Amino acid sequence: MSGQTGERSQEQPAGDDTPQLDTEHAHPARVYNYWLGGDDNFAADREAAEQAIAANPGIMTDVRANRAFLVRAVRYLAGECGIRQFLDIGTGLPTAGNTHQVAQVVAPDARIVYADNDPIVLLHARELLSSTPRGACDYLQADLRDTSGIVRAASRTLDFGAPVALMLLIVLHLIPDAEDPYGIVAELMGALPSGSYLVLAHPASDVRAARMAEMTRRVNERMSGPQATMRDRAAITRFFGGLELLDPGVVQPQQWRPERGAISPPQVTAWCGVARKR
Repeated sequence: MSGQTGERSQEQPAGDDTPQLDTEHAHPARVYNYWLGGDDNFAADREAAEQAIAANPGIMTDVRANRAFLVRAVRYLAGECGIRQFLDIGTGLPTAGNTHQVAQVVAPDARIVYADNDPIVLLHARELLSSTPRGACDYLQADLRDTSGIVRAASRTLDFGAPVALMLLIVLHLIPDAEDPYGIVAELMGALPSGSYLVLAHPASDVRAARMAEMTRRVNERMSGPQATMRDRAAITRFFGGLELLDPGVVQPQQWRPERGAISPPQVTAWCGVARKR
């Protein structure tokens, strides 16, 4: 990953069919990267991120708590549950604690497929997401709404006859209710066999509600793509319908099986959970 903070050229290498990067508007993956302390973002992303911080000063602590939830969930699934396959959709830009890095420490033969729709994520993924010799790591440029396309492409790396952990962390808020986000999750889980898991985190509309509403308004004004839709705990719990929720259920990220002695923020503006397909 580049150590420079300057703007990057929109020109793509000859013969590369990756779409041009839109640097004039903020993109969720790059805004999130800024909040995590990364440097793979543009001026529009930084402006949107700072506007969000002004409206909701706790957002940077919140995204770090969500990242820590990812690490704990993957470690638990790879370790205690024996999961060896992960499909991480809406992965964002590579940072510390990526799904494959966590899973392959526990299980070097773990196989991971990432999917995201941002071209800059694809460029970094091609360069940085390397697997252990015994495992596998692949990246798909794909839209979450194209469920059949994702499953078809991921099947080159994953065996859908064996359990898979579907990771949907801080991405479903980019699917408005009119596009049936619940149906999307159901279709993806329907393609997975019994014994698979859903790991999900979603920004909350009912935690620091006024700040979240103002933050969402400011960020949406600066996005060229999907507008964010925050949801409350009840709406987020619906994503786990028909699945067996693991303890402690749908909670804020810092409350999901925290490590002993860990210092966590009192509130995080998201709800998360892990559930098993019977």
